[in-house]
Amino acid sequence: MKRILLLACLLFAGELSAQFDQKSIQIGNIGLNVTNVGTVGRPNVRNDPQGPPSMEYPLNSGVEHLFEAGLWIGAYQNGQLAVSTGSLDDASGYATGKAGFEYSAMPGSPILQRSSLPGSEVFSTQAISHEDNILNFTDEFTIVPGTNQPINNHLNPLNARVRLETYAWNFSFADYFVILNYQITNNSGSAWDSVYLGMWSDLVVRNVNVTVDRGSAFFNKGSIGFEDTLLALYAYDVTGDPGFTNSYGAIQFLGIEWRNQYFHPNNANTFTNQGLPAPRANPNYWLYNVSAPTNDQQRYDRMRNRGDFSPAAGLAAPANRVQLYSIGPVTRVEPGETVGLVLAVVCARQIDDVPKDSYNAKALLRENLGWAKRTYVGEDTNENGRLDAGEDLNNNNRLDRYILPEPTNPPKVRIETASNKAIIYWDSSAAVSIDPITKKQDFEGYRVYRTKPGDDLKPNLLEQAALIGQWDKPGNGIGFNNGFDGVRLNTPKLFEGDTTRYWYKFEVDNLLNGWQYLYIITSFDEGDPAIGLQSLESSRVQNAYRIFPGTEGGPMGKTSKVGVYPNPYRISAAWDGTTSRTRKIMFYNLPERAEIRIYTLAGDIVATLNHDAGADFNGSNSGWYTSFGGDPAKTTMAGGEHGWDVLSDDKQAIASGLYLFSVKDMKTNDIQTGKFAIIR
Repeated sequence: MKRILLLACLLFAGELSAQFDQKSIQIGNIGLNVTNVGTVGRPNVRNDPQGPPSMEYPLNSGVEHLFEAGLWIGAYQNGQLAVSTGSLDDASGYATGKAGFEYSAMPGSPILQRSSLPGSEVFSTQAISHEDNILNFTDEFTIVPGTNQPINNHLNPLNARVRLETYAWNFSFADYFVILNYQITNNSGSAWDSVYLGMWSDLVVRNVNVTVDRGSAFFNKGSIGFEDTLLALYAYDVTGDPGFTNSYGAIQFLGIEWRNQYFHPNNANTFTNQGLPAPRANPNYWLYNVSAPTNDQQRYDRMRNRGDFSPAAGLAAPANRVQLYSIGPVTRVEPGETVGLVLAVVCARQIDDVPKDSYNAKALLRENLGWAKRTYVGEDTNENGRLDAGEDLNNNNRLDRYILPEPTNPPKVRIETASNKAIIYWDSSAAVSIDPITKKQDFEGYRVYRTKPGDDLKPNLLEQAALIGQWDKPGNGIGFNNGFDGVRLNTPKLFEGDTTRYWYKFEVDNLLNGWQYLYIITSFDEGDPAIGLQSLESSRVQNAYRIFPGTEGGPMGKTSKVGVYPNPYRISAAWDGTTSRTRKIMFYNLPERAEIRIYTLAGDIVATLNHDAGADFNGSNSGWYTSFGGDPAKTTMAGGEHGWDVLSDDKQAIASGLYLFSVKDMKTNDIQTGKFAIIR
């Protein structure tokens, strides 16, 4: 079989050295896994979709865009060609010492994190983004550090030391990309000549929550393309999970920084005027393990040549293609010299159009790639690598990259639930936000968004949320000019154990119990038309909260009879997922802690459930919540409700018929009973 994704192998079968480490970037709406051995992605995501994401977008959707990727460096050293690879065509991904995975973690160099968010535990004034990760690895070891195990076929290292810094933001206009800043140092005693830098990748867009494909069938349903103007290699699903994978995953070249020069095709004259080769971006691809390069000469040849992306190449047909995206040639890197390679991984929703890579279909992809590029370019608006007159936004006399305009601060939010109701509170901290570019206090207003029942089964729940309320300053040309009287409290609301003073309240009735609603509460600013700065909104991801309205937990009594809904339960209910473990039937009017037992009419126990209103998802016994429920820390559950997957204790489907149940209050030992029907 072309791809056998064995779980044991992909969990690395206990073979990882003690120095292996990985981090899951999830500050925005994209989830990306990075490791300190030079790989990107999590190959086991297909077999373990409940674990950390590989390259997931939107976050918590199950839509993955990457199997694995890794840094490649190709160069001549003393006349000898060498290519160091971080990943290549391999059915199970990285394992310690495996051929083709030639980078090792730098001993004594753990992954470090820092954040520019003042409230973060890792806040640092040195941080570039809302979440920075710093990883260090090298190709100089031919023996796995700390062991006697050789790295297979790794006999000719370039002695490259790599510092990778990743940058990610939660702004609504920048939460779909992660920037990868590789600082690559020649740690050998000889120069590197004719250097190409790049990334091998296996971009594949599939929804791991719904797909049933395994092995090679998981990978052969997609295709790829290249956006020339924005220098991005992208992938999309063609026939794999229609309706569940309407997005693109892309790798974008942003620039190489070499000898204080910006090495980029848009700045080619800088190099040709010096008699140096013009920078070239070379996207390439091949059929997985069919025409893959197998030695350094073949790999280097692929790095310095561009693949065929013309219509004649037949890329519209789905196939299992892996990609290589390289840039060069950097003519020479001396011993001790550092060259920087900056890439971005970018995701975007696909506009409904045919074919799926049409110009119209890729409108949001181009927009998102443009924001990633704008972030990296920073003050270098003309892309010449120099700080020119009028570009120094912060007046520090140096060229700054990684600059984004900042919206107002997101408000602090608290949501309370009741039967058929949600009550939303937020504070007034956004009103004192100061824009870092204009230096003005430019707060304008607040917005509240909400999804509809059933939207959670769609791949992009965040995007389903529609505006249900907006309040903004009166007397200007921005927004509704409706003021804040409708939500402003006369005195702040306080909660026990919570030091936040909540000045705003918005109550929503007529919700359906047991269904999931996503609420998003944001603030937005005025913008500044004088400098072309549009009104910006705070992070939707940061202030996205899931709620399940329902009965409140409390002691059982005669007026709060426990029950079940829907009753009868017809397989499948409207809120059910696509698998037997993502069905859901709800018990209600439960005490805060309870034992629920389900019996056949003959008295045989079918299942025993333990309800705890203080546990994640109330301890509910259904895979629905882990597949579609998001982060428990940002979820508000009704304390008197508990979900069950309609499976027995040994996870077997149960037959149609009438069933009995008992509920025992674990505080008072009171017991109530009832019955429900299952119809198949």
